[in-house]
Amino acid sequence: MQVTIAQTLQDARRHIDDIEARLLLQYALNVNAVFLAVHSNSVLNREQVDAFQLLVTRRIAGEPVAYLVGERDFYDLTFKVTPAVLIPRPETELLVELALSRIPVNQTCNVLDLGTGSGAIALTIAKHRPLARVTAVDLSPDALSIARLNAEKLGIHNVQIRAGNWFDGLDQVEFDLIVSNPPYVAEGDPHLDQGDLRFEPRIALTAVDDGLACIRKIIVNAPDFLTPGGELLLEHGYDQGVICRQLLAESNFINIFSCPDLAGILRVSGGQRDDRALATS
Repeated sequence: MQVTIAQTLQDARRHIDDIEARLLLQYALNVNAVFLAVHSNSVLNREQVDAFQLLVTRRIAGEPVAYLVGERDFYDLTFKVTPAVLIPRPETELLVELALSRIPVNQTCNVLDLGTGSGAIALTIAKHRPLARVTAVDLSPDALSIARLNAEKLGIHNVQIRAGNWFDGLDQVEFDLIVSNPPYVAEGDPHLDQGDLRFEPRIALTAVDDGLACIRKIIVNAPDFLTPGGELLLEHGYDQGVICRQLLAESNFINIFSCPDLAGILRVSGGQRDDRALATS
């Protein structure tokens, strides 16, 4: 029996979302979305059908589409992803937007991205601010490999990708801006057993102290690595805005704020290192 692209998608939609079905079929056939639309009546061979059905079966079992196809769009770029890194999410684009609004287009600026993972945040900032000098740090060798592949693939050269545990090994370099999407999910959170989170690296998702350990470490240590008046921006959980602002205040940050994402959830908090605190320290 001959099966067309349209029939194949119709059958897949009984089990998975239409957009996901199209992405998986594009990957199986190595074509783009336009091809699927224009050639909807094209007949697939058995090898193509089998390859697509295997992907659908894996998706039904819960595997993230991003891992199945090996990439995910973020901001206006496409990043390679594997189970070694978190899948870039739309809400994290807020962190990038806030960072770009603070980096002059025509001036140099030292930026630090802590826990870079796939490099999505650091590389997007570097792509849009070519005069910025971006340092991207991660503890995972596998994540660093993915970040370096993405930098090469996107042709981005103003990023230094290095191994490190947060600020370790930075030699007191001063940055104008520090950004991070650290692990902030509490260990044992029931959401970890749902959706894509089941397949993502726990080391990049969870932290002790109700998910605050990494956030606390970054906030406490950031002032030693910021220039006078430099800023820190952190992504955090839906219920962590208040405590983040408190921690920032305790570490002598000023102009402290929390900003909601498109869903209205407070997603990013930040502040500016107080020049007066530096002058008296």
